[in-house]
Amino acid sequence: MNNLVGKLICENLKALKPYESARRIFAGGDSESETWLNANESPFANDFNIETAHFNRYPDCQPQSVLVPYAKYAGVQANQLLVSRGADEGIELLIRTFCTPGKDSILICPPTYGMYAISAETCNVGIEIVPLNADFSLDLPAINAYQNKVNLVFICSPNNPTGTSIGKAQLKQVLEHFADTALVVVDEAYIEFDASNTWATELATYPNLVILRTLSKAFALAGLRCGFTLANSDVIQSIMKVIAPYPVPEPVAQIAAQALSPKGLKQMTEQVEYLQKQKQLVKQQLSQLPGLELVGDDNANFILFRHPQKPALMDFLVKNSVLIRDQSKQISLDNCLRITLGTQQQNEKLLALMVRFFIQQGELA
Repeated sequence: MNNLVGKLICENLKALKPYESARRIFAGGDSESETWLNANESPFANDFNIETAHFNRYPDCQPQSVLVPYAKYAGVQANQLLVSRGADEGIELLIRTFCTPGKDSILICPPTYGMYAISAETCNVGIEIVPLNADFSLDLPAINAYQNKVNLVFICSPNNPTGTSIGKAQLKQVLEHFADTALVVVDEAYIEFDASNTWATELATYPNLVILRTLSKAFALAGLRCGFTLANSDVIQSIMKVIAPYPVPEPVAQIAAQALSPKGLKQMTEQVEYLQKQKQLVKQQLSQLPGLELVGDDNANFILFRHPQKPALMDFLVKNSVLIRDQSKQISLDNCLRITLGTQQQNEKLLALMVRFFIQQGELA
């Protein structure tokens, strides 16, 4: 870092380690020789049509062509919805809107998605940590102790990377406990894989409830960067004070609208069903491998497992151009790896390599 940069950079950023996304760890992703099962992306690449007639104009800040169908899909009112550049921007907007830098804090429950903490750090907002219980449920007594000490409580359900969903009774207790002191943000990025556990229909019951959604997972549009914040209208209007003037590019709005059409929703549902079936087949095969322990639950599009030979297995897969995600740095996830579900062919390639690894290690005949 040169002298000028070192002098000018914000103090809270000097020691910040940026989020290690799948694409930062392994750059690229277009090579046909590599199998990408490390970023919880969909293996499907669907076709869309783009109309260029309005590219010379700035786009709508909140395009009705996206708001209206997504509100219908989620079962909320259009004024309870905000479109952003992925759910990641939704996280940052909530922190910027409801936390004063250098004064306020958020609460997170690891192991969980890393961007809650990174976004808070970049905004100079404090981070309080209450780890999940051994079974990945919420530690309610510890969480409740932070009443009047945090402005936002982030809860990922289904949780990344454990695949577990938080019980409705637990979430209800958190919402009620923080009713007058904090917003409770339920990240539902993977909700299409556990649809019966959504909280989208509870906004009228809990004024402090906020929900994050995305088109990146089940809708197979990670490259689009389109996410949603669902909340009561006063929360949405507050966030609108800090959002960028044109957060949804015209091509993004066009593609999102097509994905949310009856045809697009049908396609998404069929692809989720395909991945759900693949998940059960992969879990069955993994459970037969020596020393391998399935960890958490399977309420998303990935599988988490633990193995004492994690480093060697990871290296072997990378050398053979199959990429999965190392989660062993997270709390309670020592020696854990996470597999994103791919196509049947991709999953079979992964499993065959894992069998070959254990044969070479002398653990399989």
